Amino acid sequence: MSSPAIVTIDQQLSDLVGTLNEEEWKRGYWEQGEFYAREHLMPPSIIDAFMEDVEIVRPKINRNFIPGHKKGGSVSFYLLQRHAPSILALYHHEGWINFLSQLAGVPLLLCPESDPHSCALYFYTEAGDHIGWHYDTSYYKGDRFTVLVGLRDQSTSKLMCRLHTKEPGKSEEERALTTKPGAYVFFNGDKLYHAVTPCGPQEERIVLTLQYVTNPAMGLAHRWFSNMKDAVGYFGWSALFGKPSR
Repeated sequence: MSSPAIVTIDQQLSDLVGTLNEEEWKRGYWEQGEFYAREHLMPPSIIDAFMEDVEIVRPKINRNFIPGHKKGGSVSFYLLQRHAPSILALYHHEGWINFLSQLAGVPLLLCPESDPHSCALYFYTEAGDHIGWHYDTSYYKGDRFTVLVGLRDQSTSKLMCRLHTKEPGKSEEERALTTKPGAYVFFNGDKLYHAVTPCGPQEERIVLTLQYVTNPAMGLAHRWFSNMKDAVGYFGWSALFGKPSR
């Protein structure tokens, strides 16, 4: 049985998605090459509930550093399953999944529970924390779609986005976005080239990421590569075994 707090979050999420203009989102999403962002979307009451979950898992951050590519901290889906019921309510919310499916033009599905990246937190909490230019490449047999939700941003760091990089005949566009609390970004992971610029001293930026797929099947070679990437670059070696490190 769901707790009263989770029922309240679920209702707030349902109410919010019910206010959205699907045609406006769909037009913006396709005009921008399968990318759409809103600077202020999630209300403070929902973000506050998410931040309660964040503070519970904060001691369990796995710090990672790949020279020339990324530096920061992460908390995996395995830990969020145990300690972050409000965040999980968003990831599993049928109304939001259906809305995003309408935008993408294909039915979106949850990632397998064995994927530590399916719902995760990224912490940019030390000077120099960043991530270099990359696509959210799908190793699944289907496409992979990413949602980013800003939870805290007391930083000069920016989410840098390059649109239309894989669309012949279209000029590339570069955007610099802030991810203040309540910001919402949705994109096709194989279409948006993006990066996060470095945090300065005493700055902090926390972002929630959700991943959805069109086909959750994955070949053995791709599974091995994906697991190694997550272990080295994000969640630690426990990610290989489907369990949190603590």
